[in-house]
Amino acid sequence: MISIGARAIGPGQPPYVVAELSGNHNGSLRRALDIVDAVAVAGAHALKLQTYTPDTLTIDCDAPPFRVGDGHELWGGESLYRLFERAHTPWEWHEPIFERARELGLAAFSAPFDPTAVELLEKLGAPAYKIASSEIVDLPLIRLAAGTGKPLIISTGMATIAEIEAAVSAAREAGCTQLAVLSCTASYPAAPSESNLRALPLLAAVTGEVVGLSDHTPGIGAALAAVALGACLIEKHVTLSRDDGGVDAAFSLEPAELAALVVESERAWESLGDVAIGPRPSEREGLRFRRSLYVVRDVRAGEPVTPENVRSIRPAGGLPPDAAGQVMGRRFTRDVPFGTPLSWDLI
Repeated sequence: MISIGARAIGPGQPPYVVAELSGNHNGSLRRALDIVDAVAVAGAHALKLQTYTPDTLTIDCDAPPFRVGDGHELWGGESLYRLFERAHTPWEWHEPIFERARELGLAAFSAPFDPTAVELLEKLGAPAYKIASSEIVDLPLIRLAAGTGKPLIISTGMATIAEIEAAVSAAREAGCTQLAVLSCTASYPAAPSESNLRALPLLAAVTGEVVGLSDHTPGIGAALAAVALGACLIEKHVTLSRDDGGVDAAFSLEPAELAALVVESERAWESLGDVAIGPRPSEREGLRFRRSLYVVRDVRAGEPVTPENVRSIRPAGGLPPDAAGQVMGRRFTRDVPFGTPLSWDLI
């Protein structure tokens, strides 16, 4: 179990829904604040940013290693530096975004990408930290974030079991006592067929930590399936409208979809229930209306039981329907009125 603000996150709690702003502000602080408003109205629990600049992530170099592959669906051929220029959230925007989120009851935190980002977020009072999938191998960054004493959320996209174990160990050794590990497919957008959600229980078993899903697939189906497999935290990118474009728009939810995710993920969690088979408390009334054998016509003592005077009908109360073969042809021991449940003492 971990806690962000006053909200507990773990198997015994409804899913915690984190809305990722990322680059969907499209270069406008006004739009960023409008997304915060939409996230709050949708009922999400937290707003997440990414805290970096192009220069804290890479260098302005056009050599092939510094370009996204030409075949990429969204960013093919673009230099990393130019992509991060478009996608980053200016540091001076963080404070107004955090303030707006808090005013609306949202927890506001971020994924730092270098020590200067951690320093900024500490000044802003971030209640938690997220380690992005590509940074799972940056153990010094993980130790730095963990050393703040705040809850830490680590995405595991592209990572091997050994890399996950190294990251978890680094966090724990640095003093992290509240850790969540997220399954993630680090492709943008991600194909549902590559989500491998059946690995969620394995991820929980090998780490011993709260698990969740950082999801880049379209829609909310994968997220709901993840809840059924033990995900306690769901992270999805959010935009005002995919038609507005932007670096992350293609794999982002619109506000109405985010609202549906909040409602349906909690409904999915509630539906998990207990490991039990049998009547539920709410089914007690229904048990009264199972079929049973009833006398369906007034009969006199001595009359034989026939399909015309005894039938399997609703409600319950009489002999089970399968007893029909045993009772047909027997005789009634007394007069029996229409609507009487058949019992052995009547025949």
